[in-house]
Amino acid sequence: MSYSLRSMRLRQRTLREPDLPGISGTVRIDVRTKDLTKRLKPGDIAIIDHQDIDKVSAEAVLACRPVAVINAAHSITGRYPNMGPEILVDAGVPLLDNVGNDILLTLKDGQSARLDGDTLYLGDVVVAKGILFDREIVAAAMIEARAGLAVQLEAFAANTMEYLRRERALLLDGVGVPDIKTVLEGRHALVVVRGYHYKDDLQTLRHYIREFRPILIGVDGGADALLEAGHRPHLIVGDMDSVSDATLSCGAEIVVHAYRDGRAPGLERVRELGLDPVVFPATGTSEDVAMLLADDKGASLIVAVGTHATLVEFLDKGRSGMASTFLTRLRLGGKLVDAKGVSRLYRSRISNLSLAVLLSGGLFALFVALAATPGGTAMLQLVAARWDDLWSWIVGLFT
Repeated sequence: MSYSLRSMRLRQRTLREPDLPGISGTVRIDVRTKDLTKRLKPGDIAIIDHQDIDKVSAEAVLACRPVAVINAAHSITGRYPNMGPEILVDAGVPLLDNVGNDILLTLKDGQSARLDGDTLYLGDVVVAKGILFDREIVAAAMIEARAGLAVQLEAFAANTMEYLRRERALLLDGVGVPDIKTVLEGRHALVVVRGYHYKDDLQTLRHYIREFRPILIGVDGGADALLEAGHRPHLIVGDMDSVSDATLSCGAEIVVHAYRDGRAPGLERVRELGLDPVVFPATGTSEDVAMLLADDKGASLIVAVGTHATLVEFLDKGRSGMASTFLTRLRLGGKLVDAKGVSRLYRSRISNLSLAVLLSGGLFALFVALAATPGGTAMLQLVAARWDDLWSWIVGLFT
């Protein structure tokens, strides 16, 4: 995923003095990257505090088209080969790494700053210095990070066993799954997470959605993704930290994912909108809760969009709770179909040549059918006469 920064940088030059080198822009600050992307605009400088920038976060930031990204934390800690920094650098976005947490207190949202090399200025004052990432630095860091995969794999396995110990009743017997109004018995369920390639997957599945009319389940921001694609979700599941108020009020049934002890930070927000949600206390991620809910309520097939499927994706999420997703997929078995596989299997398109051959064959068959009947023969003679009249009129225009 890449784009040209030339036009944006030209616009930025008009906003700064000609003798000041570097890239200028309006500062947008947030310690949560996914919250920042809601306010980040083209030409801004993104200030984040994101350790091990993952692929989904990098693509979300890149879609906002900032002129630079400043990270207070380490973009690559070396725990595992996270893919975010490589995406930003390959797209030509300057990434200034590990500038320190003081920048979050020194700068204020909306100020104008300037990045020159590895230094960030506020006017003529240096406010931060760090390491300006390039392809060579990222490549070297990724090689070192791959050495840490064995340790992360061991930790992932330990977290998996811990989750199994805590939630074995839920995984094995469905104990604790709440009742909902939405009927899933015998229906297909489409679970949408705003994750890897979710837009491509939704585009690929548009014919499937139109034909099978599955129950649409949006996981937090995945509900917004469904509406953006022209589909209204039937169920919204999650802790409600990244879904918009407008989507929550679209008429879908809402299931708030709570901690195992019953605490649900998103519950109050939903109730303030005048809605009456269902609470589902469970360990793990919201996408797991959505899949387990669909399975328990009798969905015959669960199609996952934007979810995590590979070990690298689990680790790239950067959360120990991703072990729950691994076990949830084992729990669902063959009932779960990943849309990533569907999108790869059905990318072929009918060529123009095939369409031309098909059209020619249809017209030839129609001509033969008409010529075989007296009425059809008369119709063809009439069409031929009209065509002669039209051709004579066209010739007459030029003579």
